[in-house]
Amino acid sequence: MKLNKCKIKANIILFYFLKYKHSLSNPLSNLRFYFLLHCSPMEMDSLPNGNNATGTPIAVTLNPAPPPPSNLPQLTESLKLEHQFLRVPFEHYKKTLRANHRAVEKEMSAVISGVNEAADLSPDDAVNHLNSLVSRLQGLKRKLEEGSRAEHLQAQKCRARLDHLESADAENMPEWNNTRLKRILVDYMLRMSYYDTAVKLAESSNLQDLVDIDVFQEAKKVIDALQNKDVAPALAWCADNKSRLKKSKSKLEFQLRLQEFIELVRAENNLRAITYARKYLAPWGATHMKELQRVLATLAFKKDTECATYKVLFEDKQWDFLVDQFKQEFCKLYGMTLEPLLNIYLQAGLSALKTPYCYEDDCTKEDPLSQEAFRTLALPLPYSKQHHSKLVCYITKELMDTENPPQVLPNGYVYSTKALEEMAKKNNGRIICPRTGLVCSDTDLVKAYIS
Repeated sequence: MKLNKCKIKANIILFYFLKYKHSLSNPLSNLRFYFLLHCSPMEMDSLPNGNNATGTPIAVTLNPAPPPPSNLPQLTESLKLEHQFLRVPFEHYKKTLRANHRAVEKEMSAVISGVNEAADLSPDDAVNHLNSLVSRLQGLKRKLEEGSRAEHLQAQKCRARLDHLESADAENMPEWNNTRLKRILVDYMLRMSYYDTAVKLAESSNLQDLVDIDVFQEAKKVIDALQNKDVAPALAWCADNKSRLKKSKSKLEFQLRLQEFIELVRAENNLRAITYARKYLAPWGATHMKELQRVLATLAFKKDTECATYKVLFEDKQWDFLVDQFKQEFCKLYGMTLEPLLNIYLQAGLSALKTPYCYEDDCTKEDPLSQEAFRTLALPLPYSKQHHSKLVCYITKELMDTENPPQVLPNGYVYSTKALEEMAKKNNGRIICPRTGLVCSDTDLVKAYIS
């Protein structure tokens, strides 16, 4: 009787395995967003193959329909700038899927091993062992339900953003542009660490699904820890995204490990620092030997050294460097621009206005670049290319400019003022067009202006 109970419990465990492994592995719903977001240029991580309830591989043939034509052709160029708007929630969605998949694989491997071990136990021990496995699977079920809700919310956010882009048409264009401006302002506030203000603006404008507050809140925890000289959250973040960071050849984890070693040396805990270096720094020796040698030398030079090469390693600005490094890797991971969107849009406009005259003291106040903040923002931008018209007189072959302005004859031909004045003196006030023979007086001339 007890053996039969063991077999029943084993079957229950296998049922859980098939049910939840299938629900997480099926990629059909996940790939739908891939094509909806037009992510063909993006680098996509491979997703697990889906199985049906019987374990037979599903043959998937996806023929995504072409995107519907835009209602406003003039929006085409503008919408190209919305890559980050779609990419960020999709990357967040993929990250959640990977985390759930890893959790299932880990738990299922342990459960399957446990089922195999039960065969060698006595009936009583086997029943107790299988009961513990069932409890473990019930805990996994709760985790998967929570993960499923998180996936649903993120999928809903992707859908909301697609709907927002599709809603752009001529009738609501002012409202749509106003919403985009608020999105850009929220993005700027989040990047500048004005989190509370960003949240209030998003809530008051009902933009929660159109901005990335939850993503930046994740970054905020790591940034706050680094500013408090704690690398643990940053290292945990690196562990969660290890494969992605390795693919992009990131040095963030290595830099964090170096800083943790420096802090041990600063505390004069040399034995622990050496143990730490053997465990965490030695694996990086093949690719970063010079940097390792420099940092390990701090064991001899100590924190109060006056040698500039090693003194800089103990300065507080190293933590600021780590914060900047983390921000860069975080933006790359989620497909964000390194600069705030507000800066990018402003620089796009300033690049057309920037000229050497803008930096002179007599620059007109109507010019945005007369303000110091805009001048700083435009500093890395090149000067705009200015095209100046150059007109040469047909008669004198001299340049026509403000000192020698062009004059238009009634027949449309243009000559310099100097040439026409000399001609009038020679012909008793008459002006004769050298190309058509038209005769006129100086009162018939019209002054032309060169822009």
